[in-house]
Amino acid sequence: MDDLVAARLQMAMSLGFHIVFSCIGMTMPVLMAFSEWRWLRTGKQVYLDVTKAWSKGVAIFFAVGAVSGTVLSFELGLLWPEFMKHAGPIIGMPFSWEGTAFFVEAIALGIFLYGWNRLNKWVHWMSGVVVGISGVLSGIFVVAANSWMNSPTGFDWVNGKAENIDPVKAMFNDAWLSQSIHMVLAAFVATSFAVAGVHAYLLLKNRANTFHHEAVRTALIFGAVAAILQPFSGDFSAKDVAKRQPAKMAAMEALYKTSKPASLVIGGLPNDKEQRVDYAIHVPKLLSFLAHGDFNAEVTGLDQIPVDERPPVLIPHIAFQIMVACGTLLAMAGIMYLLFSWKWQHILFKKWWLTFIAFTTPLGFIAVEAGWTVTEVGRQPWIIYGVMRTKDAVSSMPGLQYSFFLITAVYVLLTFILVWLMRRQINTLPQFYETAKP
Repeated sequence: MDDLVAARLQMAMSLGFHIVFSCIGMTMPVLMAFSEWRWLRTGKQVYLDVTKAWSKGVAIFFAVGAVSGTVLSFELGLLWPEFMKHAGPIIGMPFSWEGTAFFVEAIALGIFLYGWNRLNKWVHWMSGVVVGISGVLSGIFVVAANSWMNSPTGFDWVNGKAENIDPVKAMFNDAWLSQSIHMVLAAFVATSFAVAGVHAYLLLKNRANTFHHEAVRTALIFGAVAAILQPFSGDFSAKDVAKRQPAKMAAMEALYKTSKPASLVIGGLPNDKEQRVDYAIHVPKLLSFLAHGDFNAEVTGLDQIPVDERPPVLIPHIAFQIMVACGTLLAMAGIMYLLFSWKWQHILFKKWWLTFIAFTTPLGFIAVEAGWTVTEVGRQPWIIYGVMRTKDAVSSMPGLQYSFFLITAVYVLLTFILVWLMRRQINTLPQFYETAKP
C-alpha cells in the first residue's frame, strides 16, 4: 500500500464515519425541539417523553461525533499538508464559522440537557432550537469548504501560489448553494427515516404503544417532506455539475462518448475496455434533459476529457445508481406516508407498513455515503478541481499505512462504544405505554 492510497483510504474512512454524525447532528436536535414544542402546545406527556428520550441519543451522538470530528481536523494537516498550505488561507473562514457553530451547539445542548425543571419551559425549548439551528449551520459551513474544492473561486493562482484571496467569495462559491441544499435535505431524510425505522421496529412488538407511534409520526413528518424535495434538489445539483464538472457527470453516467442527444443509463456495469455500459437500461434523450433542460442538448463524454484528468468510472457510476435508487424509494415512502396520513390513517398501524418503514432504516445513510463517494471520487484526480492534483497534496511522511491501521482501530472502537450505548438507551424505552391525560 503506497502513501497516496493509504492517505486516501484513511480520509475516506474518517469522512464516511463522521458524515453519519454530521447528519444526525443536523437533524435530531430539530426533531427534539419539535417534539418539545408539541408538548408545550398540547400538554401531552408522550411528547415530553419522546423529547427526553431523543435528547439522550443526541448527547451520545454529539460526544462520539466530537471525537471523530477532532480526528478529521488533525488528518487534514497531517495527511494533506500541501492542500492546507494553499487552501487554508482561502477556506479558513467556513472552518472557523463551523467551529463557532459547534461551540454554540455544545453550550446550548448543555443548557438543554441540564435545564429541565430549572428554566422556564419556553426558554428551555429555545435552547433546543439553538442546538438545531447551530447543527444545521455547522453542516452548511463544512459543505461550503467542500464545495470550494469542487468549484474553486476567490483567488488567483499565480506560479503555484494563491494570490488576491477573497474568503467571502471562496465560501459562497458557485457550488455552495446546490451542495448545501442537497446535503441538508439528505441529512433530514437519512436521520428521520432511521429514527422512524427504529421506532417502527419496536412498535411491531406492541402496536398499541403510543410512545413509539408518536415517535414514528414525528420523524416521518420531516423525513417525508425532505424525501419528496430531494429529487428536485438532485436535479438542481446535476445541472450544476454538468455545467462546472463535465468529467464528473460523464463518470456518474458512464458516458464514454460525447452524445447529442444523450441517453440516461440506469444500472449496468461500466466496461472501460470496450467503452460501454453492460447490462444497462438506456432511456433515449433523458440525460440531455436532466443535464441541460433540453432533450436534444449535447452532453460531454469522457472522450472530451484529457486522459490524465479523467476520474474513475466504475465507483462513481455504481455509487450514483445506489444513491438514486435509495432516494427514489424513500421519496415514494414519503408520498405514501403523507397520503395515508391524509386519507387512510388506519394504515399507519398496519404490520406491513411498519415493516416497510423499519426496512428503510439504513437506506438514507446508504444514500448519503454513496452521494459523498460520487462527490469525492468523481472529482479525481483533483483535490482542488482544476488547480491541484491529489497526488501533489499528500504528505511525504513515511509510514502512512500504519496511521491508517491505527485510525481504523480507533473508529472500530468508537463504533462498538456507540452501539453499546445506543442499545442501552433503546432498552430503556417504554415497551408498554398508555397515553397520559393532559
